[in-house]
Amino acid sequence: MKLKEEVVENKINVFYKAVWRWHFYAGVFVIPFMLILALTGIMMMYISFFDGRDGEKINITIPQNTQMLSLEKQAFVAENSYKNSKLVEFIKAPKKDRANVFRLKLEDGSQTLVAINPYTGTIIQDWKRRQGWYDLADNIHSDLLIGKPGDRILEIAAGFGIILIITGLYLWWPRKESFLKTLKFDFSLKGREFFKNFHITLGVYISIFFFLFLLSGMSWTGVWGAKIVQAWSTFPAQKWDKIPLSNKTHASLNYGPSEGMPWAIEETKLPASGSNMGTAGTLKGQRVNLDSINDLAQRIGFESRYRISLPKGETGVWTINQDTMNSDAKNPFADKTVHVDKYTGKVLAKVTFDDYSLAGKVMAVSIPIHMGLVTIWNLLINTFICLSVIALSITGLVMWWKRRPPNAGFRLSAPPMPKKLPHWQNAMLIMLFLSLLFPLVGITLIIILFLDLVLLSKVPRLKRFFI
Repeated sequence: MKLKEEVVENKINVFYKAVWRWHFYAGVFVIPFMLILALTGIMMMYISFFDGRDGEKINITIPQNTQMLSLEKQAFVAENSYKNSKLVEFIKAPKKDRANVFRLKLEDGSQTLVAINPYTGTIIQDWKRRQGWYDLADNIHSDLLIGKPGDRILEIAAGFGIILIITGLYLWWPRKESFLKTLKFDFSLKGREFFKNFHITLGVYISIFFFLFLLSGMSWTGVWGAKIVQAWSTFPAQKWDKIPLSNKTHASLNYGPSEGMPWAIEETKLPASGSNMGTAGTLKGQRVNLDSINDLAQRIGFESRYRISLPKGETGVWTINQDTMNSDAKNPFADKTVHVDKYTGKVLAKVTFDDYSLAGKVMAVSIPIHMGLVTIWNLLINTFICLSVIALSITGLVMWWKRRPPNAGFRLSAPPMPKKLPHWQNAMLIMLFLSLLFPLVGITLIIILFLDLVLLSKVPRLKRFFI
């Protein structure tokens, strides 16, 4: 019996070493990108917290005994500040002592935001859209400043990050010690043992949060997010019975690389203006313009900060939108989007949080949390998670460096692969499941396996470097 137990234990030890090797290689690939994502994430959260987004924190002076100018007059001032510009969106100030913001599309296709004092019609500030420090961090965070290739690289990195979490939890899982002992930081340790204890314990504590961060972030990616999750989870336009639909989707209302419409309805077709359909909208006798649409917005429950997109083309619609993703509101359950016929002023369609699919609801809640927009506690917790990811990356590098043989040179010095690997079928099933769940990760694993069999194992110099 004792001999049998020793055989089982040896098999477990061999498999443990194999998982350690997988964890090492996943970390080698992931660490640079995790550092980039954590650092840019912190930048975005704090720039947004202190400076706001799209001019939401630009204060104004309210003159005494002065009424607010009509939005049409304010829009006229904004449009005339740039030659041949076109107003595409109005962003309602969240408070009375804040500036209204108008988004203009210029002749060259670029976009500019103009902040106006609604009482005096004075331009307080104007700036090019997507060219601030927040936007730089956002672009790095989204695609590494290289477009689609960067998006795909980060999607693969996030998938490997999930593999890193799974293998890390397996390596931590207590086999002889108590759970409580393995969940304690031991600051009495020295050298590599200290970094190992700190790395493992911190990793266990933030693993679930790190996993949710990666998963919610991947929902914005171009393959797993757009082609799989979003495509099968979008709001069905069939719910708008008998309403004429455009050939354009809500994504057409987004502003360039930045997302402006809620994730759950981006792929849903927009209603089309030009029919007698719809319910009561603007008041009888009112012209259908920015002022009457704004009045309608306030009558149907929009308050504080919200956005009004102007109609595009002959069948375009007025779109009133408020969601936490754009930091318009603090309550993700209050998301709402309303479309109004540009000719009749009738409400054609309304989508709220309750109408979203399950995945859409999860995204509506998780994205503002991911971005640290909900409360100050959300911001602080996210900061801790980002700093923890940085700490895990650094301690991982330190452990690797301290474990390397003195004569390692430029070799990676990976943990050796056991010659006889038990339970490899179970491991392959797990990898197959992850590959099916995250296609780009699966493709990457196949490429790595191919290179290992065809190239790395055949070229002595490469083989020495990667082992």
